[in-house]
Amino acid sequence: MVVTLLLAVAALASEPAAPQARKGPRVGDEVKNFALLDYRGVHHELRRTNARAVVLFFTGAGCPIARQQAHKLKAIDNELGKKGVVVWMVNATPQNDPDDARLDAMFQLGKMAPKEVLGDRYALRKMSGLVPPSILGDKKTIRAETLQYAFGTPPLPPVLRDEHQIVSRYFGVTRTCEALVIDRKTDTLVYRGAVDDQFVEGAKKPKATRSYLRDALDAFLDGKPVAEPATKAHGCVVTYAEDEGAAGDGAAVDGTAADGAAGDGPVSYVKQVAPLLQRKCVECHTEGKVGPFAMSSYEKVKGWSEMIEEVVLDRRMPPWHADPHVGTFGNDRSLTGAEARALLKWIDQGCPRGDGDDPLAATAGKPEAAKWPLGEPDFVVALPEQKIPATGTVDYRYIDSDFVAPRDMWVRAATTRPGNPKVVHHVIVRLRHPSNFKTPPPESFLFTTWVPGLDAGECPPGTGLFVPKGAKFNFEVHYTTNGEPQTDRSEVGLYVAKATPTMRLDVRAAHTRALDVAPRDPDARHEATYFFERESIVYAMAPHMHVRGKSFRFELLLPDGRREPVLSVPNYDFNWQTSYVLKEPLRVPAGAWMLCTGSFDNSPANPHNPDPEARVDWGPQTHNEMFMGFITLAEVPKKSAAPEKSTAPAPGGVSDAE
Repeated sequence: MVVTLLLAVAALASEPAAPQARKGPRVGDEVKNFALLDYRGVHHELRRTNARAVVLFFTGAGCPIARQQAHKLKAIDNELGKKGVVVWMVNATPQNDPDDARLDAMFQLGKMAPKEVLGDRYALRKMSGLVPPSILGDKKTIRAETLQYAFGTPPLPPVLRDEHQIVSRYFGVTRTCEALVIDRKTDTLVYRGAVDDQFVEGAKKPKATRSYLRDALDAFLDGKPVAEPATKAHGCVVTYAEDEGAAGDGAAVDGTAADGAAGDGPVSYVKQVAPLLQRKCVECHTEGKVGPFAMSSYEKVKGWSEMIEEVVLDRRMPPWHADPHVGTFGNDRSLTGAEARALLKWIDQGCPRGDGDDPLAATAGKPEAAKWPLGEPDFVVALPEQKIPATGTVDYRYIDSDFVAPRDMWVRAATTRPGNPKVVHHVIVRLRHPSNFKTPPPESFLFTTWVPGLDAGECPPGTGLFVPKGAKFNFEVHYTTNGEPQTDRSEVGLYVAKATPTMRLDVRAAHTRALDVAPRDPDARHEATYFFERESIVYAMAPHMHVRGKSFRFELLLPDGRREPVLSVPNYDFNWQTSYVLKEPLRVPAGAWMLCTGSFDNSPANPHNPDPEARVDWGPQTHNEMFMGFITLAEVPKKSAAPEKSTAPAPGGVSDAE
C-alpha cells in the first residue's frame, strides 16, 4: 500500500531497552475509568461504552508489527461486535506520528484509492475539480483522518489519541501490540497479552498457530474461564516522553523537573504538584467553595490522590471539554501534557512529601479576594434570597431580580458574584428589554455568567454591553446541595462605561427547535446555523444542550467555500456551562455562516439520562432538550481597524430561554 511506503520502519533488532513503567493492572484487577479522543475528534469513555467487553490494542505509527496486526483487530471488531465486543486501538507513541508534510503526501497518494478502502472523503478527491472545497472539509480534519491510516490498512477500529501517554502509562504498557480485554460488567481485566503467536521481535511466522486474544474472547463470551489469561506481547518499545528527560519543560537547579515536567526522577510536591494544583484546581477546591474537598494541605491532597488519578484519566477534571486540536482559548483550564504526567507520576510514586514548606498550607485560610475585583460597581442587581435544601437534586431556578435599569447605559463590565459559593454551581443572567423598546431582540439571550474558576473580566477593547432604560434581569441558577440547609443571594455588578464604545458586544445564536430524539438513540444528530449579515468579530462561543447532550461543534462556512472549525466539544457536559473565549478574536466576513452540529445520547449508557424510553423534543426543562450555539460577537463598523487582543474573558455563557 502507498501509505506503508511513506512510513519510516526502524529495524527491530536495534531497539533500545524497554523503559521503566508502572506495572499496571493485572488480570483480575479492576481498572479505573478513562477517556480519550480518537483521530476524528470523537470522545470514547470506558464506563459510557455499551458493551460486554472492551478490547484495547496498543499501537504506534511506524511500528511494522502493529501495522500487520491491525487487520486482525478489525476482523474481531467485525465478527464479535454484534456479540457486544468493542475494539479500540490506542496510539501509545504519539511522538512518532507523521508530521503535516508527510500527512499531506499520504493524502495525495491515497486520494485515488477506491471508496471502499479510504471512504467517502477520499473517493471524492478524485472529483476535486467538480465539487466545492467545503465538501472535502478543512485541511486539519483531512490530516487528522489521514493520520488514522498510519496504524494499518483501513478501515480500522477507532484509533484513540493517548497524546500525553497517561492511559498507556496507567496500564503499564512497555511495548506496542499488547492487547487487553476488559469485562464491562465488572471493569476487570480478563486477558492481557499478545493477539497471537505470529510475530516476535525480528521474526515472523507464515501464519499464527495460537490465537490468544480470540480464544480469550470466545471463552469470555461463552461464560467460561479464560484458559490462558496472560501471555507475552511482542512489539516495538514504547518510549515515554518524560523518559527522555525534561528537555523543553525546564529543570530546577537541584535536578528535579521544573513546574509540570515529570523528568526521570521523583516528582517534587513543593515545586511541581502544589503549584500545579494552585493554578488549575484550588479556585474551586477551597473551603467554602463548590469543590467537594479543600486542597488545603499535602495531607488532604494525598488522601484524595486515588480519586485525583481517576478524574484526570477520564478527563472529568479540570472541567474543560474542548478538543485541544480545534481552536485556541484564553480561558483554557485543562492540564498540559507535562502537568498531567507530573501529577499522575507523583501519585504513582506514592505521593512523596519531600522537603520544603507546604505551599497549599501556606495559602489556606488566607483572606478572600475583594468582593468586587474590579472595584465597587455602579449598580448592583441582586437576587431575592434563595433557600437551598440540605440534600437532593435542586431543579434549575429562573428568578427575576427587582432591579430595573434607571436609564440607558453602556456597560464596560458585568461581574457576577455568587452569594454562597458552597452551593452555587453556576449562574446565567439574561437581559429582558422593556416592552416599549424600539428594536427588542427576538429572544432574551444571555447577558453575563459565572462559572467556578473562570474569572470575570471587562468587555473586549472597543466594545460594551447596552442596557436600555426599563430593562430587567433574570437569573438562571444551578444549585448543588452539601448536606446542610443553605441560603444564597447572588448578584451582578454593572460597571458603566464613561464613553460610548465603538462596537456593541452582543450574543447571537445558531439554534433550532426542530428536535426529535428517539428512545434509546445513542447518537441523535442535529444542526443549526447562524448567518453573518455584517462583518463581525467573534470573541467567544458556548454550546447549550440539556442532560442528553453528547457533542457540539462550531464550524465557519466562508463565502469562498472554505470550512474552518473553530470549536469542538466532543464530550458535552450539562453540569459545566462553559463559554470558550478565543485567545485571539476571530474576524468573520459578511456572508459567512456558522454551522453548529452535534448529537444527543438518549441511551441507557448516558449516566445523566432521566428516561431512555422517552422520545424527547424541544423544551425549557432539563428533561426536554435544546440545541443552541451561542456566539459572543461585535459587528464591525465600516472602515474599522483590526481587532485588539482581549486581555480578559468577554462576558458570555448560555441561556435556557429562547
